[in-house]
Amino acid sequence: MWRRLWLALAQSQAKAGLVSEEELADLRRYVDAVDIPAAQELEKEIKHDLMAELRTYASQAAVGGGKLHLGATSMDVEDNVEIARMRAALSLLVKSIRALLDSFAAKIEQYAAQPSLAYTHLQAAEPTTLGYRLAVWAQDIALDCEALSCLAEWLPAKGMRGAVGTSASYMALLGNHEATVDGCERAVLDAFGLHALPVSAQTYPRRLDYVVIAAVAGFAASAKKFASDVRVLSSTPFGEVAEPFDQKQVGSSAMPFKRNPILCERICSLARIVGAHVQVAWQNASENLLERTLDDSANRRTIIPESFLAADEIAALAHEVVGGLRVNKRRIAENLAAFGPFAASEPIMLAAVKNGADRQAVHEVLRQAALRAWEAVEGGAANPLPAMLERDPLIGRYLSKAQLQGCLDASVHTGMAERRARAFAAKLKERGAAAAPRHDYVRDLGIKL
Repeated sequence: MWRRLWLALAQSQAKAGLVSEEELADLRRYVDAVDIPAAQELEKEIKHDLMAELRTYASQAAVGGGKLHLGATSMDVEDNVEIARMRAALSLLVKSIRALLDSFAAKIEQYAAQPSLAYTHLQAAEPTTLGYRLAVWAQDIALDCEALSCLAEWLPAKGMRGAVGTSASYMALLGNHEATVDGCERAVLDAFGLHALPVSAQTYPRRLDYVVIAAVAGFAASAKKFASDVRVLSSTPFGEVAEPFDQKQVGSSAMPFKRNPILCERICSLARIVGAHVQVAWQNASENLLERTLDDSANRRTIIPESFLAADEIAALAHEVVGGLRVNKRRIAENLAAFGPFAASEPIMLAAVKNGADRQAVHEVLRQAALRAWEAVEGGAANPLPAMLERDPLIGRYLSKAQLQGCLDASVHTGMAERRARAFAAKLKERGAAAAPRHDYVRDLGIKL
């Protein structure tokens, strides 16, 4: 990609008579003849990676090599290519996340009506549906997908501005005509589908790296939240859902019965890397002093590619978890039976008040009964709350047995969960059908995967 930018610069300068057609033809002939070992040998000697590649290209293109890099500074090449690569990487990541969301949509529809106990503060709360919980996870990831897609479209480049960003070198070469300088820059950036910032110093502002890595880390955070929740729900006390586990898979070297959630644990582990890189990018943005320093250079070679590689692996792992999600309906029903009756307290109170009861009196009956029932459940007994309320004279005065049983059925207290889950799944499908980005940066740049 460096070589293609050098060629694009030479082509734009040919229009001003600085490069001949013979020289251009020679540069085109060798633009893809990259010789990494030769460049690395030169780099050992001169200690400059870009100059090593430039000299390698120039030595191959003996006719046109002398016109390479005219007026340019290293960051004219490296920074513009970096932005092009990040846009391509963003588009690849968005594609992977959209595939993950398609998998979520199918699971949301499958379990939209499956009653399940919700948990707040990691304590039993009111009923929801499994499809609605899946939709909550997917919505976070869908927001990240939209942000990353918009970022790929928006991300601006440094432009061809020369040392310290004033374009003085290009003006000297091109006859001091501002329009000619701008036209040269546009021609180079158009070859990469880029647009330039209004102003830039020797580098593009490193806050762009921060914006990109923070957005990638946002997706990692959403995936980590999903994976952490699955780990909790697959733990022995819950046992409601679990990641896929192959028949020949080994869970533990010491405990053959173990089914450790290694896919979700791997997601959580990789997400920490991306989150940590955000802080490094922030430091780079805040401490790239004056027109430029090299505080950022070495770590950017790690944090940018590793953030994308980790996020790509996270998306693949999450897709595997969602696609192969194991749902234990028996355990879900058991947890609902054990704790769901407590969620009926408010419906019972409201129904009794509608029939003429005193709210405060009913509230106190329910409170005392719930405390006794909770002790029984904690002791391992079945939840006695339904039977206790059936025998209570105050409750019996205002609610028939059928009305009471209707209130105690946790599965009917999921509100709009099913409807909203199905509506969200439909939206995910619509977005997936119209998901093609305006630009395919990987295709446009001719990147071979």
